[in-house]
Amino acid sequence: MSPSGPTVADLGEHEVLRQLHRFCAPVVGDDGAVQSLPAGEQLVVTTDVLVEDVHFCDRTLPPLALGWRAAAINLSDLAAMGAAPVGLTVGLTLPADTAWAWLERVYQGLGDCLGQYGGAIIGGDLCRGERRSLAITALGSVPRHRALYRSQAQTNQTLVTTGAHGASRAGLALLQGDLEQADNTLAQTWIKAHQRPVPRFDAVAILRGLDCGGAVAVMDTSDGLADAVVQICTQSAVGAALLRSTLPIPPGLVEAVGRATAEQWTLYGGEDFELVLSLPAAVASDFIKQLPGSQVIGYTTPEPEIRLVNDLDPGPDIRLGQSQGYQHFG
Repeated sequence: MSPSGPTVADLGEHEVLRQLHRFCAPVVGDDGAVQSLPAGEQLVVTTDVLVEDVHFCDRTLPPLALGWRAAAINLSDLAAMGAAPVGLTVGLTLPADTAWAWLERVYQGLGDCLGQYGGAIIGGDLCRGERRSLAITALGSVPRHRALYRSQAQTNQTLVTTGAHGASRAGLALLQGDLEQADNTLAQTWIKAHQRPVPRFDAVAILRGLDCGGAVAVMDTSDGLADAVVQICTQSAVGAALLRSTLPIPPGLVEAVGRATAEQWTLYGGEDFELVLSLPAAVASDFIKQLPGSQVIGYTTPEPEIRLVNDLDPGPDIRLGQSQGYQHFG
């Protein structure tokens, strides 16, 4: 046994599963979990895979934060679809020498996030592998014909985001030692943005109370602000103009890294897990009044081009695309 405590190999598969059962809903224990949906609701399913040294490491995401983040990024997808969380499953791959204490903390983080935003662990799987990974599948429910899609944007709508972008990228830079930040308050804010993202169910609740007329497109910004705008526009067959003067840059970021890097991280840093919405102008105005931190970032256009309008200096406009964002196989 390791001096730091038992490993999963020391405990054995059955004991590990028995210990993990206390983090799960009572439905866990059969070959599958049986779940009922409220009358008139549809099932929404989303999956994210997190692989060690690709998506996380102990330096940037200690186990408690990893568990929270693993749940939150899936819940963010449910929020973007307008769905309420029902439950999630956890698929684990672990080396035999993985400390039980590490795994226990991951599940505590999962439970903390679900306890705050809803849902429960309703199943999963466990196997041995060369590196640690988590495959999370989240289930949600949404009233029939009320799901939100990326493909419903129309021309001459207002583009809105629920919060600042670039904070998670700044937090990652701090954790990796690539950024020195004298302001401790900002540093902690950025690190929290990276380690404990917030699924924006609050934004969906506000949207449900507004008369949108069906003309709404929504996507979360897991892969960056620019990527979300491009995907909404591509699937809706519209273009977009973002204003450089209204980019949702976090307070203090320009001073910390310079304007060029701050803009790059805001557009392409990713992992902020905010929402981008394309809304009729009047709806956007009401939405922003009710959601602190939200703001207009641009508008949709009939032309297919997606550009960053340079309204700050005499330089040219910038065409936006997905090539500068994160690529799994880039």
